[in-house]
Amino acid sequence: MAHSDNSEACARVAVDWGTSSFRLWTLSADGQVLARANGPYGMASLSKQDFAQVLEDQLNRLSVDRHVPVLICGMAGAAQGWCEAPYLQAPMALSQLGLGAVRVPDIERQVHILPGFMQTQPCNVMRGEETQILGLLSARPDFNGVVCLPGTHSKWVRLSEGQIAHFTTCMTGEIFSLLCHQSVLKHSTAGKGWDAAAFVEAILQMMSAPASLADSLFGLRAQMLLEDLPPATARARLSGMLIGIELAATQAYWQDCEVALIGEASLCRHYATALASQSVAVDLLDSEAMTLSGITSAFTQLRET
Repeated sequence: MAHSDNSEACARVAVDWGTSSFRLWTLSADGQVLARANGPYGMASLSKQDFAQVLEDQLNRLSVDRHVPVLICGMAGAAQGWCEAPYLQAPMALSQLGLGAVRVPDIERQVHILPGFMQTQPCNVMRGEETQILGLLSARPDFNGVVCLPGTHSKWVRLSEGQIAHFTTCMTGEIFSLLCHQSVLKHSTAGKGWDAAAFVEAILQMMSAPASLADSLFGLRAQMLLEDLPPATARARLSGMLIGIELAATQAYWQDCEVALIGEASLCRHYATALASQSVAVDLLDSEAMTLSGITSAFTQLRET
């Protein structure tokens, strides 16, 4: 889906190319969004030969001139993506992100892909989240603390003096999806709706007794069969169990500090509720705004090289 506005000249193009999705923005010289395009053109559904055509098709739909530079963050820079942009190693200042951008070869357009970040002790990687964190630092240069980026693979990141100092990843979103769609629990969690009280109750249960997850999951199925547990309650309880386990595992990150949340709005609200149950203050930040701010900052870094 695309929407075009040609009332101003496009000065640059920002792209967030994920595993399952594609988002593109055309920007004016002062950073205003002129047009958007998005679609299910994620890395997982493309071969290396497909990326150039997908990008070209979207840019042509928006009438973007061939001289306009394009900067991409996310999985297009993975080894399995379009053109590998090697990881930068944490701890490292985010002011170096644009310097690690890789020019895509053998195409007419000027297209660069931003690198991700890696960590060796313990091993961990990210692609795309670092750009949103750069966006946060562009808005709040003095931010020192913890950022949580909920999603398929939730990231917890400790920032210090403009650097990604340390981070960890929890596969909470992917596990939730697998259980809801491919396990016996799919019969218990189908449909829509939400039970806020059941969600918080499950958070508190996992925080007090994390090991109880092992014998609580099937209970959702049993309660549906024997007590007609509503799907909305089962789904909220399952989400609370998994996010609760995540909070228990990452307590060293969020304890005794404010947490900045960047991600899809409804998911961030669930994380805010979960953290509030542990008396943790949060700052909810708009995901698109942070992505665009980060890519804009990276454009500046790249231009300075």
